[in-house]
Amino acid sequence: MAVEERRFASAAEAADALAAAVTDDLDRALAQRERASLVVSGGRSPIGFFERLREAAIDWPRVVVTLADERWVPPSHPDSNARLVAAHLLQGTATAARFVPLWNGAPTPAAAIAERSAALAKLPRPFDALVLGMGEDGHTASLFPGATGLAAALDPHGKALLTAIDPPGAPHPRLSLTLAALLDSRHIHLPLGGAAKHAVYRRAKADCDPLRLPVAAVLCQSHTPVTVYLGP
Repeated sequence: MAVEERRFASAAEAADALAAAVTDDLDRALAQRERASLVVSGGRSPIGFFERLREAAIDWPRVVVTLADERWVPPSHPDSNARLVAAHLLQGTATAARFVPLWNGAPTPAAAIAERSAALAKLPRPFDALVLGMGEDGHTASLFPGATGLAAALDPHGKALLTAIDPPGAPHPRLSLTLAALLDSRHIHLPLGGAAKHAVYRRAKADCDPLRLPVAAVLCQSHTPVTVYLGP
Protein backbone atom coordinates (compact mmCIF):
# COMPACT_ATOMS: atom_id res chain seq x y z
CA MET A 1 0.00 0.00 0.00
CA ALA A 2 1.70 3.15 -1.20
CA VAL A 3 2.03 6.31 0.85
CA GLU A 4 0.11 9.18 -0.72
CA GLU A 5 2.04 12.45 -0.73
CA ARG A 6 0.35 15.82 -0.95
CA ARG A 7 2.39 19.03 -1.29
CA PHE A 8 1.34 22.49 -0.16
CA ALA A 9 2.71 25.97 -0.67
CA SER A 10 1.74 27.16 2.81
CA ALA A 11 1.12 25.76 6.27
CA ALA A 12 -2.42 27.15 6.11
CA GLU A 13 -3.18 25.20 2.93
CA ALA A 14 -1.81 22.02 4.50
CA ALA A 15 -3.93 22.53 7.62
CA ASP A 16 -7.02 23.18 5.49
CA ALA A 17 -6.47 19.99 3.51
CA LEU A 18 -5.83 17.90 6.62
CA ALA A 19 -8.97 19.21 8.33
CA ALA A 20 -11.04 18.50 5.22
CA ALA A 21 -9.67 14.95 4.95
CA VAL A 22 -10.30 14.15 8.62
CA THR A 23 -13.81 15.61 8.35
CA ASP A 24 -14.46 13.27 5.43
CA ASP A 25 -13.13 10.32 7.46
CA LEU A 26 -15.43 11.10 10.38
CA ASP A 27 -18.49 11.80 8.23
CA ARG A 28 -17.95 8.51 6.39
CA ALA A 29 -17.66 6.65 9.67
CA LEU A 30 -20.79 8.24 11.12
CA ALA A 31 -22.73 7.18 8.04
CA GLN A 32 -21.77 3.58 8.86
CA ARG A 33 -21.91 3.35 12.65
CA GLU A 34 -23.20 5.16 15.71
CA ARG A 35 -19.92 6.71 16.80
CA ALA A 36 -16.62 7.69 15.19
CA SER A 37 -13.16 7.74 16.73
CA LEU A 38 -10.40 10.30 16.18
CA VAL A 39 -6.85 9.94 17.51
CA VAL A 40 -4.65 13.05 17.50
CA SER A 41 -1.13 14.02 18.49
CA GLY A 42 0.28 16.90 20.49
CA GLY A 43 3.04 19.42 19.98
CA ARG A 44 2.66 22.83 18.39
CA SER A 45 2.35 21.74 14.77
CA PRO A 46 -1.30 20.54 14.90
CA ILE A 47 -2.72 23.76 16.33
CA GLY A 48 -3.74 25.20 12.94
CA PHE A 49 -5.36 21.91 12.00
CA PHE A 50 -7.22 21.72 15.32
CA GLU A 51 -8.59 25.23 14.92
CA ARG A 52 -9.91 24.40 11.46
CA LEU A 53 -11.32 21.01 12.36
CA ARG A 54 -13.34 22.39 15.29
CA GLU A 55 -15.22 24.61 12.82
CA ALA A 56 -16.27 21.66 10.66
CA ALA A 57 -19.94 20.69 10.51
CA ILE A 58 -19.35 17.30 12.12
CA ASP A 59 -21.88 15.53 14.37
CA TRP A 60 -19.54 16.11 17.31
CA PRO A 61 -21.68 14.44 20.02
CA ARG A 62 -21.06 11.14 18.20
CA VAL A 63 -17.27 11.59 18.00
CA VAL A 64 -14.79 10.19 20.54
CA VAL A 65 -11.35 11.84 20.64
CA THR A 66 -8.22 10.44 22.22
CA LEU A 67 -4.45 10.87 21.99
CA ALA A 68 -1.71 8.93 20.26
CA ASP A 69 0.52 9.66 23.25
CA GLU A 70 0.76 11.77 26.37
CA ARG A 71 3.51 13.27 28.46
CA TRP A 72 3.06 12.09 32.04
CA VAL A 73 1.90 15.42 33.41
CA PRO A 74 -1.56 16.55 34.55
CA PRO A 75 -3.78 18.47 32.13
CA SER A 76 -2.98 21.69 33.98
CA HIS A 77 0.69 21.40 32.92
CA PRO A 78 1.83 23.46 29.89
CA ASP A 79 3.34 20.34 28.29
CA SER A 80 0.12 18.30 28.48
CA ASN A 81 -1.27 17.10 25.15
CA ALA A 82 -4.72 16.93 26.75
CA ARG A 83 -4.41 20.62 27.60
CA LEU A 84 -3.49 21.42 23.99
CA VAL A 85 -6.49 19.50 22.64
CA ALA A 86 -8.84 21.18 25.11
CA ALA A 87 -7.55 24.63 24.21
CA HIS A 88 -7.47 24.31 20.43
CA LEU A 89 -9.75 21.47 19.29
CA LEU A 90 -12.49 20.92 21.87
CA GLN A 91 -13.96 24.40 21.50
CA GLY A 92 -17.25 25.68 20.10
CA THR A 93 -19.45 22.90 18.74
CA ALA A 94 -16.54 20.46 19.12
CA THR A 95 -16.91 20.62 22.92
CA ALA A 96 -19.71 18.09 22.41
CA ALA A 97 -17.17 15.41 21.45
CA ARG A 98 -16.19 12.94 24.16
CA PHE A 99 -12.51 13.08 25.12
CA VAL A 100 -10.75 10.01 26.52
CA PRO A 101 -7.43 11.08 28.08
CA LEU A 102 -4.35 8.92 28.54
CA TRP A 103 -3.19 10.59 31.78
CA ASN A 104 -5.18 9.28 34.73
CA GLY A 105 -3.21 10.50 37.73
CA ALA A 106 -1.28 7.26 38.25
CA PRO A 107 2.25 7.78 39.57
CA THR A 108 3.86 6.42 36.39
CA PRO A 109 2.77 5.64 32.83
CA ALA A 110 3.32 1.93 33.44
CA ALA A 111 0.93 2.03 36.39
CA ALA A 112 -1.78 3.46 34.14
CA ILE A 113 -1.59 0.91 31.32
CA ALA A 114 -4.22 -1.55 32.54
CA GLU A 115 -6.86 1.06 33.39
CA ARG A 116 -6.30 3.21 30.30
CA SER A 117 -6.19 0.16 28.02
CA ALA A 118 -9.62 -0.82 29.32
CA ALA A 119 -10.89 2.70 28.57
CA LEU A 120 -9.45 2.68 25.05
CA ALA A 121 -10.88 -0.77 24.37
CA LYS A 122 -14.36 0.80 24.50
CA LEU A 123 -13.63 3.19 21.63
CA PRO A 124 -14.91 2.46 18.12
CA ARG A 125 -12.24 0.43 16.34
CA PRO A 126 -10.59 0.53 13.95
CA PHE A 127 -9.96 4.19 14.73
CA ASP A 128 -11.58 6.19 11.95
CA ALA A 129 -8.82 8.77 11.65
CA LEU A 130 -5.36 8.96 13.20
CA VAL A 131 -3.29 12.14 12.95
CA LEU A 132 0.36 11.58 13.81
CA GLY A 133 3.33 13.88 14.04
CA MET A 134 7.05 13.24 13.63
CA GLY A 135 10.12 14.66 15.32
CA GLU A 136 13.40 15.36 13.60
CA ASP A 137 14.77 12.25 15.34
CA GLY A 138 12.17 10.16 13.51
CA HIS A 139 9.92 9.49 16.51
CA THR A 140 6.17 9.32 16.08
CA ALA A 141 3.61 9.22 18.88
CA SER A 142 6.10 8.66 21.74
CA LEU A 143 7.96 5.85 20.01
CA PHE A 144 11.45 7.31 20.34
CA PRO A 145 14.62 5.82 18.87
CA GLY A 146 16.79 4.32 21.60
CA ALA A 147 13.97 4.02 24.14
CA THR A 148 13.86 0.93 26.31
CA GLY A 149 11.15 -1.42 25.08
CA LEU A 150 10.98 0.14 21.61
CA ALA A 151 11.27 -3.15 19.73
CA ALA A 152 8.30 -4.64 21.58
CA ALA A 153 6.26 -1.45 21.10
CA LEU A 154 6.96 -1.62 17.35
CA ASP A 155 5.67 -5.19 16.97
CA PRO A 156 2.86 -4.84 14.39
CA HIS A 157 1.29 -8.04 15.70
CA GLY A 158 1.51 -7.11 19.39
CA LYS A 159 -1.56 -7.35 21.59
CA ALA A 160 -0.85 -4.37 23.87
CA LEU A 161 -2.60 -1.08 23.15
CA LEU A 162 -0.28 1.06 25.26
CA THR A 163 3.37 1.21 26.20
CA ALA A 164 5.29 3.22 28.79
CA ILE A 165 8.22 5.10 27.25
CA ASP A 166 10.99 7.07 28.94
CA PRO A 167 12.40 8.90 25.93
CA PRO A 168 16.15 9.52 25.88
CA GLY A 169 16.86 13.22 25.54
CA ALA A 170 13.23 14.37 25.83
CA PRO A 171 11.38 15.62 28.92
CA HIS A 172 8.77 13.63 30.81
CA PRO A 173 8.02 9.91 30.73
CA ARG A 174 5.26 9.09 28.27
CA LEU A 175 2.33 6.79 27.65
CA SER A 176 1.99 5.93 23.97
CA LEU A 177 -0.15 3.82 21.72
CA THR A 178 1.84 0.89 20.37
CA LEU A 179 2.44 0.43 16.67
CA ALA A 180 -0.20 -2.31 16.54
CA ALA A 181 -2.77 0.08 18.06
CA LEU A 182 -1.77 2.90 15.70
CA LEU A 183 -2.14 0.66 12.67
CA ASP A 184 -5.62 -0.38 13.82
CA SER A 185 -6.93 2.71 11.99
CA ARG A 186 -8.83 3.22 8.78
CA HIS A 187 -6.62 6.14 7.70
CA ILE A 188 -3.36 7.61 9.01
CA HIS A 189 -2.55 11.28 8.34
CA LEU A 190 1.01 12.57 8.79
CA PRO A 191 1.55 16.34 8.38
CA LEU A 192 5.22 17.37 8.01
CA GLY A 193 6.51 20.91 7.73
CA GLY A 194 10.03 22.09 6.98
CA ALA A 195 13.04 20.81 5.05
CA ALA A 196 14.54 19.00 8.05
CA LYS A 197 11.44 16.86 8.62
CA HIS A 198 11.07 16.26 4.89
CA ALA A 199 14.60 14.86 4.83
CA VAL A 200 13.93 12.56 7.80
CA TYR A 201 10.73 11.37 6.14
CA ARG A 202 12.58 10.54 2.91
CA ARG A 203 15.28 8.67 4.83
CA ALA A 204 12.77 6.70 6.89
CA LYS A 205 10.77 5.75 3.83
CA ALA A 206 13.90 4.62 1.97
CA ASP A 207 15.63 2.75 4.82
CA CYS A 208 12.55 1.24 6.50
CA ASP A 209 14.50 0.77 9.75
CA PRO A 210 12.01 1.51 12.57
CA LEU A 211 14.55 1.01 15.35
CA ARG A 212 16.60 3.87 13.89
CA LEU A 213 13.66 6.01 12.73
CA PRO A 214 10.44 4.70 14.30
CA VAL A 215 8.20 6.56 11.84
CA ALA A 216 9.43 4.04 9.26
CA ALA A 217 7.16 1.46 10.91
CA VAL A 218 4.17 3.57 9.80
CA LEU A 219 5.53 4.40 6.36
CA CYS A 220 6.76 0.92 5.41
CA GLN A 221 3.66 -1.14 6.14
CA SER A 222 0.81 -2.35 3.99
CA HIS A 223 -2.03 -2.57 6.55
CA THR A 224 -3.29 1.02 6.80
CA PRO A 225 -3.32 3.79 4.16
CA VAL A 226 -1.11 6.77 4.98
CA THR A 227 -1.40 10.30 3.60
CA VAL A 228 1.58 12.63 4.13
CA TYR A 229 1.00 16.39 3.98
CA LEU A 230 4.27 18.12 3.00
CA GLY A 231 4.13 21.75 3.95
CA PRO A 232 6.81 24.44 3.76
